[in-house]
Amino acid sequence: MLFRSAPITRPVIARAAKAQIIGNCRTEPVNIDVQAATEAGIPVVYAPGRNARAVAEFTIGIIIAECRNIARGHLALAQGVWRSDLYLYDNAPRELAGQTIGLIGFGHIGSMLPSYLKPFGVKVLAYDPYVADAVFVEREAERVTDMAALLAESDIVSLHARVTSETLKFIGEKQFRQMKRGAYFVNTARGPMVDYDALHRALTDGHLRGAALETFASEPPPPDWPLLKLPNVTLTPHIAGCSVDSVHLVATMIAQDIANFYAGRPLNNCANPEALA
Repeated sequence: MLFRSAPITRPVIARAAKAQIIGNCRTEPVNIDVQAATEAGIPVVYAPGRNARAVAEFTIGIIIAECRNIARGHLALAQGVWRSDLYLYDNAPRELAGQTIGLIGFGHIGSMLPSYLKPFGVKVLAYDPYVADAVFVEREAERVTDMAALLAESDIVSLHARVTSETLKFIGEKQFRQMKRGAYFVNTARGPMVDYDALHRALTDGHLRGAALETFASEPPPPDWPLLKLPNVTLTPHIAGCSVDSVHLVATMIAQDIANFYAGRPLNNCANPEALA
């Protein structure tokens, strides 16, 4: 059984009497009842990191688009407006060189970003309590053990954590106020981790200079969503993980594990190895 987004519930698994293995073409098998599959003796294989490079590249692009006025410059031209005011000193952006970028979450995507960011001459801080010290050293990021300290020190904060019960709306009013005045917030991870009402307040009262958002609490956001109306926000429709290369990679990863299963070899990415018993 091969799936991507379809919900594979307990009743579905119960009706799949001949199923021997489930291949889920996602970073995590969040749409599959893994417990039900385990009870049925069906291993679930998936593709962690399948689109990490695509999202990392996109993150660099959306940071530059927001912080260097590329998106709003394009929007103005498309509407027939020549924004010469963007060249005024009071509106001029900073170059990336010399700035500090803070990464919240240092998994497949976050840990890939320092190698992309360092050539710009930035300082990279990273916060993730679940990653070993050696990973930060290897990826050349300065580990920060207190998220509040990362927020206070960063000119640009980029979110790369996973959605868990611990991270639901864990970036809210308090966290935005802990950020530097004039800083930018970037989210190419997941929408439910952010209190977007609090972000709107921080953007409209001038505490934050701008934001770049790729994901939302509900998708698509309603047409009257307040953040759609702000001039200091760059928005994209949840496309960061899309690339031809990531499609080929996920197909290869899942096919390899299915081949491993039928050849009696260990599985590379199995969500429930106990099912193999």
